[in-house]
Amino acid sequence: MWYHLPIMNTMQAQPVGNLLREWRQRRRMSQLDLASEAEISSKHLSFLETGRSLPSRDMLLHLAEQLAIPLRERNILLIAAGYAPVFPERSLEDPALHVARKAVELVLAGHEPSPALAVDRHWTLIASNNAIPPLLAGVDAALLQPPVNVLRLSLHPAGLAPRIANLPEWRAHLLARLRHQIDLSADPVLVELLRELNGYPMPNSARSRPPISDREYAGVVVPFRLITEAGQLTFFSTTTIFGTPIDITLSELAIESFFPADAVTAAAVRRLAAGQT
Repeated sequence: MWYHLPIMNTMQAQPVGNLLREWRQRRRMSQLDLASEAEISSKHLSFLETGRSLPSRDMLLHLAEQLAIPLRERNILLIAAGYAPVFPERSLEDPALHVARKAVELVLAGHEPSPALAVDRHWTLIASNNAIPPLLAGVDAALLQPPVNVLRLSLHPAGLAPRIANLPEWRAHLLARLRHQIDLSADPVLVELLRELNGYPMPNSARSRPPISDREYAGVVVPFRLITEAGQLTFFSTTTIFGTPIDITLSELAIESFFPADAVTAAAVRRLAAGQT
């Protein structure tokens, strides 16, 4: 199932030097650090950041590469310097992305009977396979109205949270991932999402549930333990992204795949796929 979302424009009018300095500081790099990585002089970098010199298009892209700036924000840098953006942003419905869309469909369908879904940079659900709906029983219908935010769906008291057996561990894992994304992108939408998720109360069922020991997974993965009509299912997850994309939409697309962590879960997902419990 695919969910079609509008493309958001987040262009911000700031001097390019200010933006470069902000990204350098966000990466906790000194001018000397960045100049060394970019193989330019510290004086040259200082002139670029203060606006005494205007970077060439190639220099700007080179510095953005050293700073690991997301493609969307690289376009903002280019526009701030007076250049045309070079990275296109297309809807997944665009014919130019037909191959990529087909690849996502193949990955999702090929992962059945285990659950898998695709999300955008804001954790908005883009597509999912047929193994997802059976796991959402009991979720408030309002949380399933598009656009569906996967983190909100997972951690909201009216969502999956009351049925996540190891909610404190899983919640901490998801929030850590979100904080890491914010560190990398400085996306204000993600900052607001983190504030919202941090404000959710812990469901009473989770408060009364004794903590689960996950020693067998410690230091490797955080399992996702979901209580369902088929019993407690335990998964571990992986994230797949497109390699070296030059389109903004693809660069921000991620596929979250869940794998059975034990034989009981593997058998249960097969029964769910067959319409059994």
